[in-house]
Amino acid sequence: MHISRRGVLLGAGAAGGLLLAWTLTPRRFDPPLVAGEGEVTFDAWLKIGKDGVVTVSVPEAELGQGITTLIPQIVAMELGADWRQVAVEPAPVSGVYANVPLAARWSALWMPLFPGAASDPDAYLAKRFAEGETFNAAADGTSLTAHEGPARVAAASARAMLAQAAADRWNVAWEECDAQGGFIVHDKKRLAFGELVDEAADYSPPDPAVVRVQPPLERAAEFPAGAPLRFPRLDLPAKVDGSYTFAGDVRLPDMVFAAIRHGPIGDSHLGGYDTGLAQGVKGLIKLVNGKSWLAAAASNWWAAEHALKLIAPRFSATDTADTARIGAALDKALRFGDAVRIAAVGDPDSWLGKKFEHVAGYAIAPALHATLETASATARYQGGKLELWLASQAPQAARQRAADALGIGVERVVLYPMPAGGSFDRRLENDHAAEAALIARDLGKPVQLIWSRWQEHVAGLPRSPARAILAARTAQDGSLTALKVRVAMPATTFEFGRRLFGGDDQRGAQAAQDQGDALALEGAVPPYAIPHLMVEHCPARIPLPTGRARGNGAALGCFLIETFIDELASRSGREPLSYRMAMLGQDIKLANVLQRAATLAEWSGGTVGSGEGLACHRMKVAGREGRIAVIASARRDERGLRVDKLTAVADIGRIVNVDIARQQIEGGLVFGMGLASGCTTAYADGLPLTGRLGLLGLPLLSDCPEIEVEFMDSDAEPFDPGELGVSAVVPAIANALYAAGGTRVRTLPLNAEAA
Repeated sequence: MHISRRGVLLGAGAAGGLLLAWTLTPRRFDPPLVAGEGEVTFDAWLKIGKDGVVTVSVPEAELGQGITTLIPQIVAMELGADWRQVAVEPAPVSGVYANVPLAARWSALWMPLFPGAASDPDAYLAKRFAEGETFNAAADGTSLTAHEGPARVAAASARAMLAQAAADRWNVAWEECDAQGGFIVHDKKRLAFGELVDEAADYSPPDPAVVRVQPPLERAAEFPAGAPLRFPRLDLPAKVDGSYTFAGDVRLPDMVFAAIRHGPIGDSHLGGYDTGLAQGVKGLIKLVNGKSWLAAAASNWWAAEHALKLIAPRFSATDTADTARIGAALDKALRFGDAVRIAAVGDPDSWLGKKFEHVAGYAIAPALHATLETASATARYQGGKLELWLASQAPQAARQRAADALGIGVERVVLYPMPAGGSFDRRLENDHAAEAALIARDLGKPVQLIWSRWQEHVAGLPRSPARAILAARTAQDGSLTALKVRVAMPATTFEFGRRLFGGDDQRGAQAAQDQGDALALEGAVPPYAIPHLMVEHCPARIPLPTGRARGNGAALGCFLIETFIDELASRSGREPLSYRMAMLGQDIKLANVLQRAATLAEWSGGTVGSGEGLACHRMKVAGREGRIAVIASARRDERGLRVDKLTAVADIGRIVNVDIARQQIEGGLVFGMGLASGCTTAYADGLPLTGRLGLLGLPLLSDCPEIEVEFMDSDAEPFDPGELGVSAVVPAIANALYAAGGTRVRTLPLNAEAA
């Protein structure tokens, strides 16, 4: 295949032109990258400078997951670059970076009348949507699935073009040349990338199939914890010395700072407020009000926040969030609501219509994100054009939200992607982008809006609460023959979809709560071979808007399944590990993971008094699978829940960067500990009753246990491990508490009555 240079490449400092995106129906996009002086832009993914520096463009926000190292590493390995000369920059919002796998996974949200894109083998519909709508969202562990291939093709093409330039100098065949450490080499001859970029720009890349090498692969056994790394994180030095720039670190000329007060959760409206109460606040500039919020702008954020405290704006609100009302709505839906069948195996109607041998009820409270960085955005509006600096997992949605708020076209909004100080899916919401835009327009100068921790709890959307009943029929030896899982919760995924794709506000999106939601309950489908199975969702309308959070349906469902399986093993007098192994004949990979975790942790059998519990889980996302087993050593003492050790073994396919994979598992385990010990709040009159980070019951550094993580070797396609650890650690801890004291806990958090 011969592709013209201008079809895939922009010359040094070039402006204009079109970049060709190779899809089933080829689309053309404006070139997303701009070459600086002395740089050549190769495709949409990388630039190479005459100084040899390779700059890689990353289309997703860095949320701590390491994406700004993973994609540059893929490019560097394919290109043959020197890692010490690799730089990274955020990619602009462009359809060329469309996340097609995520669009397919969420097809029911953007195409509810015909959600066939999720099962479309060629992802034709998802491609059309994702590229046409500039869907660059980052979620559900689809980053490598979406972007590894295009990034590798771009790097392989650039490598071939550099090789052609060098080969012509040496009068040899370019296929005989290699790329190593930032040089093109042939026998004893070598030329640095920087010496070749200008000439390379005049060549056409060959068919990518001809030039691609083996995909990036690190064997976990070769890189145990603490071993020297080939590809250390690019963002680590700046995070260590404090120079890493987040949205709250942006500084613009003549910029002011804004704090905000939101109305109670419900149908709220801003009422009266006395501006005279804040007249004595030094630095206060102006108050700006919205339908359900009031913001104060000042020369510094503390003055703006203090002014709002003095003013204490009044709001009128109806149908407000209240813990008792939320619980009553969930209980009613669970007992009397119409159920939507999410999954069925065998003949559940016959087997599960008779007397059950064991039944257990569960209550799960709302879960807060508890990000270290609260919602932050900087906005500048002038000449009918808006500039935004913020971290967003859905940047095009953020642009659209801000544009709609101002009544301008989305093309008039420029977004500068920033990294986030924690997200856990919190940055899929973009209310603060619209608020910052409105405040900036009203003030006529740049403004930086930062929500206080209290406002994060008021206006941030928690993971949905739920009620559940699990019922089992067992054989004479205690083996599970039939299982019924019935869960009451709002259709939280569709509610989120109305906000992301429909542009609805929180109140309007709640209208989607009363429908079946398979994504919200995907973790409730067990990995075990159970002859007869039924999973039902009882949609519930509750007076609380809900959102996505790390773990999502996998964490909620795994908690239900794995604690209930443990109960069944105990009732039958069987050891929890062997009880599970007997049901995993159809999933040898998960059986191996579970067995390896038991060996690594020196599993004692989980007997009463041992304080050891285990759990396992399998996730499927975008056609890829990940598996994990966690063994926890936990107990209660005078300080409450204590976790002494966590051992995790995961099978996540081909590993691109072992250290980052380990960090993701470790981070997920610690995040799950927070869900187990707290990370929630009760509500009254539309307001959360917990307003401080220190009151959420999160694990402190001194609470973090010994953590041991191991990976199974695999050549399967890589699976993002970010949510695996979250899913299995909570039930492992719950089961360990039973083994420590003989008491079953069926609420989440584990140390409090669920809301």
